[in-house]
Amino acid sequence: MASKMTKFKVAAAHAAPAFMDKKATIKKVIRLIEQAAEEDIKLVVFPETFVPGYPYWIECYPPLKQVGALAKYAEESVVVEPNGEDMSALQDACRRTGVAINLGISERVAGGHTLFNSQVIIENDGTILGVHRKLQPTYVERLVWAQGNGSTLRNWPLSLGYNLGGLACWEHTMNGARQALLMQNQHIHAGAWPALSTMAGFEAVADAQIEALMKTHALTAQVFVITASNYVDETCLNWMKENLGEQDMVKAGGGWSSILHPFCAYIAGPHTGAEEKLVQGEIDFSSMGAVKVWIDAAGHYQRPEILQFAFDKRPHWADEKLDRFKPRVEAKSPREEAESEVQ
Repeated sequence: MASKMTKFKVAAAHAAPAFMDKKATIKKVIRLIEQAAEEDIKLVVFPETFVPGYPYWIECYPPLKQVGALAKYAEESVVVEPNGEDMSALQDACRRTGVAINLGISERVAGGHTLFNSQVIIENDGTILGVHRKLQPTYVERLVWAQGNGSTLRNWPLSLGYNLGGLACWEHTMNGARQALLMQNQHIHAGAWPALSTMAGFEAVADAQIEALMKTHALTAQVFVITASNYVDETCLNWMKENLGEQDMVKAGGGWSSILHPFCAYIAGPHTGAEEKLVQGEIDFSSMGAVKVWIDAAGHYQRPEILQFAFDKRPHWADEKLDRFKPRVEAKSPREEAESEVQ
């Protein structure tokens, strides 16, 4: 880990994707990365499954009507391979700009059809640090995504000098998942969300739920929390109407994005509604000493002789058992092999 920067700017991307269009949404991510660099932002957090968008139709239509939409969603989901077709332009953008990202994606396993609700972390030199796969897809999300496991329940060390970890949406209600991150010395948390307040029955409560969960983790883990939500736009609504029919369960707007201090003060936001914005602010780790005097969840507030905690870090899925983020090396020609042997 490089020497620490005490203060630096971070941002939550409050934005809507080019719904169900992976290539166009990746281009939008790159545009936002470039905008962040122009504004001297070092880290950007994106909403849940920003690429290719959150599949709001799962809340709106009977399962048998969704088969075609789900098959298309798999096609538009992201395969995470270093310098692969889906990742190379994103890695290049981070490398060119010096901006690190935590990007919410629907992840598709290489060469397969299984999907995960994931967050991919790309360092400011373009290196893919890793992927977190949502442990428990919520409610009808189980039609779309498989379950993650403890092997991706971790933090990744950034060259900024701090550990970044994240969770998606109601995964934050899993106290054990949050505990696992804070016990691994988390410094910055990426909270990824969809536009919950646009869903029928959640209009009056969604933003309060997000705020409560994000502030809870900020305080109990003593971390800076960057919360990024998308909003629903007409592109999303029109796609569902054209491909699945009329619906009245999801409407335009929504989203709740902010940056929180460990003592729950707002550094930026909250920002809501259908206005694209990099919700940005400076996080200052020089304030952490005073915070830790009061509470240190990974230290004197742990009480391990009374409160014991453990989780299973073993990988379950086949690709997790491989060193899959190691950059691929092109095979040498017979002549190159012979020359290298001579050398």
